[in-house]
Amino acid sequence: MKTNRRKFSSNQKVQILRQHLVEKAPISEVCDQNGIQPTQFYQWQKRFFENGAAAFDQAGNGRKDSQVKKLEQQNTRLQAKLSHKDEVIAELVEHNIDLKKNLGAD
Repeated sequence: MKTNRRKFSSNQKVQILRQHLVEKAPISEVCDQNGIQPTQFYQWQKRFFENGAAAFDQAGNGRKDSQVKKLEQQNTRLQAKLSHKDEVIAELVEHNIDLKKNLGAD
């Protein structure tokens, strides 16, 4: 006998967990209402608590993941390099203008 699997969105899973954790509904009642097994509920709850820190990291509490930090460091390094190149170009252009003035004055 083939049964169709239902897929729950992330928001639906959180709402189901909320029924028990916040509203204090018994797990058996929550599972019956939503047509899931208690083991499924416990798996979602475990995953929810294991990944809970990620929600706070994305909320902007000052923590940044390593990839963002690396990109910011690379950006700072490239901006410094570009600034140095601009200074060198400005000196060369100034020197070029001086040479044209001196050669044209003869």
